[in-house]
Amino acid sequence: MQPTLSLLCLPCAGASATMYLRWRRLLPRWIEIVPVELPGRGVRLGEDFVEDFDRMVALLCVEQDAAMRGHFALFGHSMGALLAWGIAQRLHVTGMTLPRALLVSGSAAPSQRDPERFVDLSDDDALIADLRKQGGTPEELFLSPELLRMTLDTLAADYSVCKSFMRVGDASLPVPLHVLAGQKDDIEPWRIEAWSGETVHNGFTLDWFEGGHFFIRQQETRVLSTLAQRLAQSITGGVYAPRAFA
Repeated sequence: MQPTLSLLCLPCAGASATMYLRWRRLLPRWIEIVPVELPGRGVRLGEDFVEDFDRMVALLCVEQDAAMRGHFALFGHSMGALLAWGIAQRLHVTGMTLPRALLVSGSAAPSQRDPERFVDLSDDDALIADLRKQGGTPEELFLSPELLRMTLDTLAADYSVCKSFMRVGDASLPVPLHVLAGQKDDIEPWRIEAWSGETVHNGFTLDWFEGGHFFIRQQETRVLSTLAQRLAQSITGGVYAPRAFA
């Protein structure tokens, strides 16, 4: 069976597109995972980081133009959720084809981001403490000076992207919006629930999972099952729903 929907997946801060590679063999065959690599990491390690939100979104829209044709959807976790929303907004404003669905995970709504989130995260010790607090980072990374240096540099650049974000206007998206969240994440529930105001489509859902900020790893099987269900529901007529797990 050939893939019938491309799911562009944007990484969280400090990570690369490799965080989504295993999903290719775990999701239904009608979903084609397209891991989106950001500058300065993974196969783009030799490139300079992009540290501005609007510039990053504009760059990704150009780079992923071919992938965003036909049937596609956007998914992002944490910083990736904000980038996915930014891409959808840019496509909407410029009159381009919109995603069949926007799926966001582990993130406050753009209108309710915590202004104190990145205060005092300007040195290595603070970044390391934040990594440990968020969880999801293998202990082996902290024991490797080279890997830790690369991670901290990437994290600092990505936090600059997040700090540069400014929500302008009130352009709610006319696409189904599906939110995934961890019950023990330190993001206040009301900041997550505010995603409902980011769409004028009646296809809004919010699914809670056991776990903290990286519940997508802790509850991977259930998360992927939910992703497949929500994507199936977002396709006009629900024609994919009977084979959502094929």
